[in-house]
Amino acid sequence: MLYFLVVYVGPVVVAGVSLLLLYFMKSSKEMPKNWDEFITEAWFQVHGIRGLAEDRINARYNVVELTKQPPGRIALMTGGNRGIGLEIVKKLLECNMTVVLGVRNVEGSRKAIGREIPEEKTAGKLFLEQLDTGSMKSVQKFATVIKKKYNKIHVLINNAGIMAAPFALTEDGFESQMAINYLGHFLLTHLLLPEIIAAGSIEKNSRIVNVSSCVHLMGRIDYDNFNGKKSYYGATAYNQSKLAQVLFTKHLQAALVARGAPVQVHAVHPGVVDTDLFVYSSSTVIPWFKKLFFKNPEQGSRTVVYAAISPRLEGKGGSYLSNCRLHRTHSMAKDKNACEKLFDFTREMLKIDDFFHSPQISM
Repeated sequence: MLYFLVVYVGPVVVAGVSLLLLYFMKSSKEMPKNWDEFITEAWFQVHGIRGLAEDRINARYNVVELTKQPPGRIALMTGGNRGIGLEIVKKLLECNMTVVLGVRNVEGSRKAIGREIPEEKTAGKLFLEQLDTGSMKSVQKFATVIKKKYNKIHVLINNAGIMAAPFALTEDGFESQMAINYLGHFLLTHLLLPEIIAAGSIEKNSRIVNVSSCVHLMGRIDYDNFNGKKSYYGATAYNQSKLAQVLFTKHLQAALVARGAPVQVHAVHPGVVDTDLFVYSSSTVIPWFKKLFFKNPEQGSRTVVYAAISPRLEGKGGSYLSNCRLHRTHSMAKDKNACEKLFDFTREMLKIDDFFHSPQISM
């Protein structure tokens, strides 16, 4: 009887549970419509489950020391009014940094942050400015405001993002996930690069942190369908945008080193974290699963802060991190030509002649 249960019943139960999880943990609330989408969804879940397992196995490494920073150091982050971003804000403030957030709704974000962080901890240390990374006009306007107020930016955290959203084009004609997750951050980094370079020194580099995802490993850059106009699946577009962040990280670091700029760039997978990022996912049907197995936002914030301030990473730019450790990345990230191709493609798409020369912005 035991043999029958182990050999015959066991695999059926495991397969059934796996299919159940696949149904309820889909990147989208809708079922895949064709074979390609089904395969993408299946691999999305494989990488997600692998990410969950790695988060558990490497939990002991997911630790960041909140060392006090010298006075006057500026950290600028996109997003940050909730989830992982809010926990990053708490940690950076604890490190004695001045934190500037680019958020869509300034007043709403101020109230949300006020409910979580005592006013005495934010007074004179936390500032909010309006920013929608999905709008290139908004990015330019935000950069203009920042450049007038700050001549040095010690840390830039490109954090804002959405996942597996329904198809939509922005006002600039870009697919929304690509615009919010990657293109807006590419443009913002370009516009603020002089201030970031100015903040670095031989002893202590300034830093750029791009918040990516473990599913970048299954991404591919489809130049013929970059904005999803020919065919679209939310998970495919998300994977592509997160891979783009990693390739951008690699090429930007190499270019900065070649120019002798005191800046280091990191890409980060914060972990599989229970946040509003999953708003379009079917996982909202069984929220207890996320509470039980996913990281909480505080745990998800640690690797981002580690990349932003840890002295252990000094001089080790161009890396991809997970659970405060170096982690394997996509094979394309090792291909200098592939990284440069995407960089130039993006630069031309955004009409940037020289990425390393930021002109005065006129609005």
